[in-house]
Amino acid sequence: MNRKDFLLLTLFRATRSIAAGMIMIVFPYLVLQQLKYGALMLGLLYVAGALATAGLGMLIGFLGDVWGRRKALLLAGVLLPLSSLLVFWSGHLAILMLATALGGFSATGSLAGGGVGGAAAPIQSAVIADLSVRDKRTFYFSTFSFLSGAFGAVGALGSRLFTVHTSFLAATIVSTAGLPLVLWLSVENVDGKLKRLRSKVVIGKFSLTGFLNGFSSGLIVPFLIPFFVLVYSLPKSTMAVYGFISGGLASVALLAAPALERRLGFVHSIAWTRGIGTVLLVLMPLVRWLPLSLLIYIVTPSLRIAAIPVQQAALTEMVDRDERGRALAANQVARLGASSAGIAFTGWMFDAAEIALPFFAYGAVMIANIYLYFRFFSSWEGAGAAGPAAGTKQAK
Repeated sequence: MNRKDFLLLTLFRATRSIAAGMIMIVFPYLVLQQLKYGALMLGLLYVAGALATAGLGMLIGFLGDVWGRRKALLLAGVLLPLSSLLVFWSGHLAILMLATALGGFSATGSLAGGGVGGAAAPIQSAVIADLSVRDKRTFYFSTFSFLSGAFGAVGALGSRLFTVHTSFLAATIVSTAGLPLVLWLSVENVDGKLKRLRSKVVIGKFSLTGFLNGFSSGLIVPFLIPFFVLVYSLPKSTMAVYGFISGGLASVALLAAPALERRLGFVHSIAWTRGIGTVLLVLMPLVRWLPLSLLIYIVTPSLRIAAIPVQQAALTEMVDRDERGRALAANQVARLGASSAGIAFTGWMFDAAEIALPFFAYGAVMIANIYLYFRFFSSWEGAGAAGPAAGTKQAK
């Protein structure tokens, strides 16, 4: 990969990650404490963000395959600063709903793995896949995600410097600063023709696993910070520190992705990391002891996302180059569409003071999700040992 392109793409994502880290921390405090809308309304706002991100991600992925990667990435980049500016301008519920839709305030992923501003994630991944060769792709995905998460953790900690309200103005300024960098990316133009999907079977398999992964994520991830607000009444300044630690550790964990791929392979990397994280999250509401709950909060994002670069590399290897934007977007549509149902359910449960039930549901869904990875991709992983071509043939 050209170092200039990787640097430009990383700096673009860094500005978005800083802004996203700030928004991730302050948005629940804005809704729950300042505007006093309640956990159910917070959940509905997150649903709006998740569904809109799914639709926008699909549109931008489609445009990336037909219109061109650079133009699609620039369009995605505009949405986050526009959304944070809207929140700074007004706290009216209709404005908040529009802002969460445009900016993707769904909190369905960690700082390193998606979350706020996630509509840009599929096209960013498509650009990385286009600019890298297969044997280095997992390395670039993991390095890019590590740096993204590290800057997101900085943004989470930086929210301590501002009030809840002015944090959205700071997020607007920072995320706007990265937009011009996209113009200098030397990505290849596409031919502008929409071709029939040849990888629809493998896209369908990834979409189904993404659906279960998204549903489980929606059940828990957006409500980890509200969990500490409602159960332990932790103030924003304290939660910002733990958010910084959790995001920073998750970023470092992404650097282990190439080693996980070499030692365990695609499927077992997913199974081990997410399996251990699932056990910890199921225990979280049972042990109402703040130090242990904080430890689980700090560790589980790392386990949930450590194998994401391995998954991204596998997906982009199994589909044709001119279908990557749509394939990555379809996976995100399935994931975020399902997450909206999980978010609504947990928002309802939290509002009814049923804190533990979503954690138990998370465990059941993740068991099913891990099973499907073995069911769908074990044969491809075995064939992949003979080389990329063999693996792709087997997948199709």
